[in-house]
Amino acid sequence: MTSLSVEILAADAAEPITSAGNAQLGIAVLAGIALIVLLITRFKLHAFLALTIGSLALGAFAGAPLADTIKSFTTGLGNTVAGVGVLIALGAILGKLLADSGGADQIVDTILARASARSMPWAMVLIASVIGLPLFFEVGIVLLIPVVLLVAKRGNYSLMRIGIPALAGLSVMHGLIPPHPGPLVAIDALGANLGVTLALGLVVAIPTVIIAGPVFSRYAARWVDIPVPENMVPTRPSEDLEKRPGFGATVATILLPVVLMLVKALVDIVVDDPDNGLQKVTDVIGSPLIALLAAVIVGMFTLGRAAGFTKERLSSTVEKSLAPIAGVLLIVGAGGGFKQTLIDIGVGQMILDFSENWSIPALLLAWLIAVAIRLATGSATVATISAAGLVAPLAEGMSTTETALLVLAIGAGSLFFSHVNDAGFWLVKEYFGMTVGQTVKTWSVMETIISVVGIVFVLLLSLVL
Repeated sequence: MTSLSVEILAADAAEPITSAGNAQLGIAVLAGIALIVLLITRFKLHAFLALTIGSLALGAFAGAPLADTIKSFTTGLGNTVAGVGVLIALGAILGKLLADSGGADQIVDTILARASARSMPWAMVLIASVIGLPLFFEVGIVLLIPVVLLVAKRGNYSLMRIGIPALAGLSVMHGLIPPHPGPLVAIDALGANLGVTLALGLVVAIPTVIIAGPVFSRYAARWVDIPVPENMVPTRPSEDLEKRPGFGATVATILLPVVLMLVKALVDIVVDDPDNGLQKVTDVIGSPLIALLAAVIVGMFTLGRAAGFTKERLSSTVEKSLAPIAGVLLIVGAGGGFKQTLIDIGVGQMILDFSENWSIPALLLAWLIAVAIRLATGSATVATISAAGLVAPLAEGMSTTETALLVLAIGAGSLFFSHVNDAGFWLVKEYFGMTVGQTVKTWSVMETIISVVGIVFVLLLSLVL
């Protein structure tokens, strides 16, 4: 169990910082979330500031002393950044190396050269899923949508038939598979096993992305039949490079952290002896920090040096990769502060009381909470972080598998129905040249399918594991 998880459980066991009853706490939570939504959507305030103000307002609505509320928020922010900040930074470096070296283009070109017209939607799912592993969703969109537009234009394919599978691959990776920030924070907050969560996440992700991607794209292409917007077809990002890394080396580098974490999970299950030498080794190399750090170091050679990068170019690439994630770190940290404030005012116990009265299974309750926050805030990451804080008490006493499924239930709920308060909604709309209505009928419906199918498979797994 991580230090953050221990601190969360300790906070759960402590006395709440307010004596408010469940009714007042419920109103405080709704008012706090409503304020965050209003600040983000109406006043266009940055999510970091909105979450900070919303957390302070949450404590005030619950009748908590301001000093205690500030302490809860800053403690949660610090612990969350400490738990996942380095991992987010390493993921950003790996993603930048992948993009700048031409490794992403190498994967795309290799797969597309071997894909027929019928298999093209499946190829786009594969491309998006592989490339989406180390990339933030927004970075993945910026990287892949130009490829989608080029493929659709040159091959005379339906834009939705090619685009929806790629978006589904990116979105599923973002919501369900670590090392993305949302799943990592939920794993940390609930004390889940990262390797087990990753393995079960892949089991859920594969059928989910098939249904929401290639299958749904057939209907999306009928509902919205639009040409490729000419002004959005850009120059390929790596055409200025004299050489590119090889396909095998690129894929191996991307999959390295995933393989290391899966090996750790397998050894933990098979050996299950903390004193065993092999398990001690895999516990180290399979930890998220070491796994991602290894991938970054290997990537400097297999991606950067293979593309002819000098030492100065490598240093510049790393430096440029870190600047854009400052906002992500602040939002994730503020989300952690909001989560800790929720815990410290006693909302966790309120959720437990409600769940006992409603007789709703923990997995379904976690999904519903994440859905509500996603609809309200528009952010999958904020929904995941906040929902994880609310349901953290439910994880106590759960088995390793049950806790991993709880993380996946939250991740699935965080993807439900993207609409006008989600930055991803506008990115897709503008890149594909669609109206708001067309974006809802394609992108928003696709996100909802991912969420619903995801929780269905999570619930099915809970019946057999």
